[in-house]
Amino acid sequence: MKVLVLNTGSSSVKYQLFSMPEEIVICSGMVERIGSINAHIKHQSSKIKIDRSVKISSHTEALEIVVNILIDKVNGEVKSVEEIEAVGHRVVHGGHTFSSTVEIHHEVKSKIKEFFNLAPLHNPSNLAGIEVAETIFTGAKQAAVFDTAFHQTIPLRAHKYAISNEFYEKHHVRVYGFHGTSHKYVSEVAEEHLRIKDAKIISIHLGNGCSITAVKNGKSIDHSLGFAPFNGLVMGTRSGDIDHSLIFYLVNTLNYKLEDVKEILQSKSGLLGLTGYSDLRDIIAEAEKGNANCKLALDMKAYRIKKYIGSYIAAMNGLDCIVFTAGIGENSGLIRKMVCSEMNAFGIGLDDEKNESLPKGVTEISKDSSKVKVLVIPTNEELEIARQTYQLFSE
Repeated sequence: MKVLVLNTGSSSVKYQLFSMPEEIVICSGMVERIGSINAHIKHQSSKIKIDRSVKISSHTEALEIVVNILIDKVNGEVKSVEEIEAVGHRVVHGGHTFSSTVEIHHEVKSKIKEFFNLAPLHNPSNLAGIEVAETIFTGAKQAAVFDTAFHQTIPLRAHKYAISNEFYEKHHVRVYGFHGTSHKYVSEVAEEHLRIKDAKIISIHLGNGCSITAVKNGKSIDHSLGFAPFNGLVMGTRSGDIDHSLIFYLVNTLNYKLEDVKEILQSKSGLLGLTGYSDLRDIIAEAEKGNANCKLALDMKAYRIKKYIGSYIAAMNGLDCIVFTAGIGENSGLIRKMVCSEMNAFGIGLDDEKNESLPKGVTEISKDSSKVKVLVIPTNEELEIARQTYQLFSE
């Protein structure tokens, strides 16, 4: 089965075409800056590599360009769109409704739209990608793979907020969690690597957005992001955990409007608010030059992660493995070192040499004497989406 995986953002489309169940990547690429005269397309396969700017006004136009590349008579990977039997779509928020991958039909699209207010930066563009794909891949089955689905196993005591029951029962206000596709993928890879039955794993997804998950017996039992993807760890532009009375102070005492407060906490806080930079590489470079704000931001970021590790060890009554993944988790030896330092009370010991020289693939960076294994695992959300899509339609 040829499965096309689509991750549609507000101004981008990322894609990979898989041959399943062999899990072979036939080609991959992305279209960026959709709606701009300087839009950009990258595509790579065994036959051709494309890297060029082009004017693209809409997601429809972007996908049409991708299709033309796929079916090109000389360098294309398929003879027609009919060869693509299934399309798997990343959808960020599935609310309380979806706990697994589902085939897309009218009711599913209506629910995705219903959750626009819970993920306003993601769900609208996710739905736009689905609707465009339906008009192009008319013979293919379409599947929605939800970031929130993996966290539906979080028990009631951990996913319910201590507010009036009415909000939970009538309005479904609860912890939903995010980055679930990534956490599911790397925790399963870790379990296979460890060969430990009923493993207790802490998965740390560190990119511009960050989250941490406690995984026990293959299931998410707690997670740092909540009702929306704002709280938890210190992120690129998001504050993570704050005292919510700060919101009332900003509005009632400092006279900020609610929309302004939302913009501050979502887009002007985190590393950006602390340093003026949202890219960790810039912050590390400035810290090495002696920038006190950047040094503090790194300390705060690592400290917040360590606090969550401690709480999740308590929640699981132990720990077998820590996994670092995503852009920062996979590439920043400094952050991994800062997080794992002075954690010997938990049996966590990092091997500095292993931490600094990573080969490709799953890498163990803990000391041989460390009771807790520390792994770096490259995430592969596209492969996980392809797997779930194939499983759905091959049953």
